Amino acid sequence: MAIHPIEYRYGTPEMRRVWTEESRFACIVRAEIALAGAEASIGLIPKDAALDIARGAGSATLSRAKEIEEEIHHDMMAVVKAIAETTGEAGRWVHYGATSNDILDTATGLQLKETLTILDRKLRLLLSALLTRSEETKRLVCAGRTHGQIGVPTTYGLRFAIWASEVGRHLERLSQLSPRVAVGQLTGAVGTQASLGEKGIQIQAAMMKDLGLIPVDVSNQVISRDRYAEFFLFLANVATTLDKMGIELRSLQRTEIGEVEEAFGARQVGSSTMPHKRNPIRSEQVCGLARIVRSSVEPALQNNTLWDERDLTNSSCERILFPEAAILADHILTLMTKVIRGLTIREDAIRRNLFLLQGVNMAEAVMIELTQRGMNRQEAHELMRRASMEALSEERPLADILSREEKVTRYLSIAEVRDLLEPERYLGTAVEQVDRVIQKLSPLCGSE
Repeated sequence: MAIHPIEYRYGTPEMRRVWTEESRFACIVRAEIALAGAEASIGLIPKDAALDIARGAGSATLSRAKEIEEEIHHDMMAVVKAIAETTGEAGRWVHYGATSNDILDTATGLQLKETLTILDRKLRLLLSALLTRSEETKRLVCAGRTHGQIGVPTTYGLRFAIWASEVGRHLERLSQLSPRVAVGQLTGAVGTQASLGEKGIQIQAAMMKDLGLIPVDVSNQVISRDRYAEFFLFLANVATTLDKMGIELRSLQRTEIGEVEEAFGARQVGSSTMPHKRNPIRSEQVCGLARIVRSSVEPALQNNTLWDERDLTNSSCERILFPEAAILADHILTLMTKVIRGLTIREDAIRRNLFLLQGVNMAEAVMIELTQRGMNRQEAHELMRRASMEALSEERPLADILSREEKVTRYLSIAEVRDLLEPERYLGTAVEQVDRVIQKLSPLCGSE
């Protein structure tokens, strides 16, 4: 019976698979096989034993390990016994010289490596969708907003490019953190490698090379959890970017603004009682689940504050944190990519809002030009502030107010004022900035 929504509602098949019990068990078995192979390569255990372990360990089952655990109440030792049962005489060498977390943390390293590979691909797909939208809308002028109020114009292309640039930095962060996170260890009971003899470092290196992981430089009984904390901080950072995008898209889809709309199926239902509703449910889901991903950060940081060479307070916590945060982060990343690809952009509403204030939002452009023509900048600011307040109060076009202002007409003709109030004339380098971002980030894009 499913309980947690990641079992039946949220998550993609590829990320769910990484964090199943079966997948973790397989990673543990892989680690035990690699351990035996590394030990045999330097003569610590017989080579025939390592070969028998490699041949037989694949027959060990999760169900048998659980049966043993019910009896001995130790999950890792139950796996060791389950593997040993499948390897005949070689079973005496299974787990030789290792402590539980040498295998468990190394298995986590294998899962994290696969997780980061999936997230890397998904980030590249989102980046591709954002850059496509940036190119399509780089000249689509719209009302910029600060504090929720209409300001000077911007473009939709610039908005998408800003998000794309953020995703590009996440890809950079991922490449930097991967060698610190996708790691394994073989350091023994308290980190001294005493059980492995003088060639412990060599054995650890050989084991991790076989598994494709980075070996730790030093550890106690467990891999230091600052590494894992960085992983959860990364997930939280990505989730916050998606949350940021979702909030903006939800705001722009408000009935009163109506500039964008999530794709809505022909038979899709928006409300159980209001038949007309077309709600931004995907963006809302992204924003809601981002909160859960971010909530993993605090316990992940606390998991690094263990007693002495270790205690067990991190273990139960991590059993929940890793699958939940990884699956939900991947889910909302996938979901937001679909939202961006399917987004409807309503140019009529964009233009309506752009001219909603009848030129008042272009006051800065006039102020800048008045200063260029010789007026004191502070005087120009105050003049335009008063004119804007008057236009808003009287619900009149700003051009009408300025046409009777002698201090303005002394410097500008009415025709020049009207030109300055055209939004398309006040975009600065917006288009150029978008082109630069597209040129820089396009090589990073992924395709399906």
